[in-house]
Amino acid sequence: MERMTNSPQRPSSPHVQPADLSYLESLFRAEVGWSLAPILAWVIKDGRHIKKPPKFIARLCDSLVAVGAPLWRLGLDVRTIHPRFAAWHLTWDRSSRRVDERMLGHNFLDTVTYGGSPTHRIREKGAMVRCQLASPDNKVDHPSLQFLAARGGTDYVAFPLEFSTGQLNALCLATDRPGGFSDSDIAKFQVLVQFLALPIETFVEHRAALALLDTYVGSRAGRRVLQGLIRRGEGDVIDAAIWFSDLRDFSALTECLPWAQLLEILNAYFEFVDAAVTPRGGEILHFIGDAMLVVFPTSATGDRHQACLAALDAARDAFNGIATVNQRRSRRGQPAIRFGVGLHMGEVIYGNIGAPERLNFTVMGAAVNRAARLQDMTKTLARPVLISSDFAACIEDPVESLG
Repeated sequence: MERMTNSPQRPSSPHVQPADLSYLESLFRAEVGWSLAPILAWVIKDGRHIKKPPKFIARLCDSLVAVGAPLWRLGLDVRTIHPRFAAWHLTWDRSSRRVDERMLGHNFLDTVTYGGSPTHRIREKGAMVRCQLASPDNKVDHPSLQFLAARGGTDYVAFPLEFSTGQLNALCLATDRPGGFSDSDIAKFQVLVQFLALPIETFVEHRAALALLDTYVGSRAGRRVLQGLIRRGEGDVIDAAIWFSDLRDFSALTECLPWAQLLEILNAYFEFVDAAVTPRGGEILHFIGDAMLVVFPTSATGDRHQACLAALDAARDAFNGIATVNQRRSRRGQPAIRFGVGLHMGEVIYGNIGAPERLNFTVMGAAVNRAARLQDMTKTLARPVLISSDFAACIEDPVESLG
């Protein structure tokens, strides 16, 4: 008879035996100099489990140095899908053993730093770029290469790193070894690049997914989507301070202003509201024409009092920021940007709604409707901000009852 216990059982998973990669040693037994086999084995076995790209690159470079590869500096340049950035750049150098990470804006592609660079040439030609930095016969014709040569670099090679989509990126390697890279070094690095393409593409796709979800649905909703909460009807009831704002006279402005000026007004308004609400734990869920829906969940601030204070402080900052913009607009003879905000505190349903093939992750409920109605009343009552009695009960600021 089996003994029954009430203790919870820990979930178990089948034990997977690690793959025996010793065949790589025999595969590369005839190679000259440092061995590529343990590097490829690491990429296949351990490297693919590393979640953070800088850590992956650092471990890769440390492993190359450990087996005797003449690696001094490494650079990775990858194009990315992001509304603010065109490229993602990682660099490693042997002296610090540290990986620096930078995001490069879209205007970077028009700079002299990018034009004529090895990365630019790879994307134009799709071929390896080699520059023996210490050779008097080679012309070091780009600032990035001159920088390396001035610091003791002897050889440089940039390899095309091709993704499955055909996108060309660049993996750049430099050495300070006298005589530079050997033909054997170059051949091994060419093989290594082919093995690195898949894990690096996986990193880039994951980062792009996060960036796009954060941009188009918000960070909170984006994380929930990536966690698998994507079925229609899935959702939670959350407690939040709710912000609903709307531009004044926007319909009239659409009749008399060019579209470029309308976009300028909208972007300035959205930008200042975002700068005010996001640092305080608010999340912009929707741009509804010229209106905005923002939530300040109590889970992000601790309690209702903190959530309401965050929303009220954000409103003050947004109005102060727009006031500064309006001073400049007035001097240029442009119409002022005016908007109203309705603030309410309550429970909302946060989850997936929509058609089977077209879903929206949003909040809904009576509390949202009330915030929207309060915003609408700011027009008739000529007040920039109106709050509900539920919201007022959560703050200590003096308020005026308007009935």
